[in-house]
Amino acid sequence: MKQQPIRTTVVGSYPFPGWLEFASQNLNEFGAADIKEMIEDAVIAAIHDQVTAGLDVITDGEQTRLDFNLSFYGFINGIEANETETRKFGPPAHDQRGKNNIVSQLKAPRGLGAVEEYLRLKKLAPAGPTLKASVPGPYTLSGRLMPNEMYKDRYAITEALMPFVRKELEDLVAAGCTEITVDEPSMSCYAYKEDTKRFADIFNRTVAPVVGKCHLSTHLCFGNFKGRPVGYRSIKPMLPDFLDLTVDEVHIEMANREFAEIELLAVFAEKMDVAVGIIDVKNYYIETPADVAERIHRCLKYVPAEKLSVAPDCGLSQTARWAARQKLVNMVKGAKMVRGEESK
Repeated sequence: MKQQPIRTTVVGSYPFPGWLEFASQNLNEFGAADIKEMIEDAVIAAIHDQVTAGLDVITDGEQTRLDFNLSFYGFINGIEANETETRKFGPPAHDQRGKNNIVSQLKAPRGLGAVEEYLRLKKLAPAGPTLKASVPGPYTLSGRLMPNEMYKDRYAITEALMPFVRKELEDLVAAGCTEITVDEPSMSCYAYKEDTKRFADIFNRTVAPVVGKCHLSTHLCFGNFKGRPVGYRSIKPMLPDFLDLTVDEVHIEMANREFAEIELLAVFAEKMDVAVGIIDVKNYYIETPADVAERIHRCLKYVPAEKLSVAPDCGLSQTARWAARQKLVNMVKGAKMVRGEESK
């Protein structure tokens, strides 16, 4: 289903325009029609930047998501915010992210919102690029929810959330979405200390209804909140069990780790396509097209061009828009340089 070798893609998120950040903190000043217009304008801006850069695959920039997990919690009944255990001051990091109590049986009668996002993207995007939707997997989605008597631990919460994610994936395919990323960064972050066979089983049961019905990928990274990772940053603990993930493509963070363990890309490439994080979203150094081309050549030693995609390490939501825009422009230029060389 890939359009061409060395395809240029993104994980999902894109920076909010400054005015959207301000407006989201002052929503009481706006009417419903104002908010709808504001959302569409933000998505148009994200589309513009991605299309101008020349990406083969674009998203809506997740412009309606306040936080990777927390926005989805707004669609789930039975959850209330809990700020009592959250550190509020000092250097920004993962332990300042909000947690939530489960106060009743978890239900998602309105879905998780990703279908509405995709339909909006489909309406606003020009013809040409592939349109991708991204949905958090149930294990990652469970990360900010506190266990209780009904749901004894994180795995019990994960099982309760799984039907919601499965239904969302099915509805996305029914809506015409041909490319979906199921984000499970929590699995890669905690592979060093959790049961990776269990992770693979959870993932495969989640995506089972849409396997073969879309180009299905997953995103494995080591966290990116306020530009900070979390967990043990190594691919080795994921192997060999993550090779059993039922996906067409796996996206792996590389640039921020200075391409450590790059040789392990070859192991994944034997089973699936590989999207390599070629752009460091946590660094304000703007990679040049020549930098990108050099990094791609390094990857081609382990992944054939027809199985390789290139992307930023993670979503770009934690990177300033001016930097994100230029990084994408140069990523596409670098990929085109290499594609030209490949065709000689």
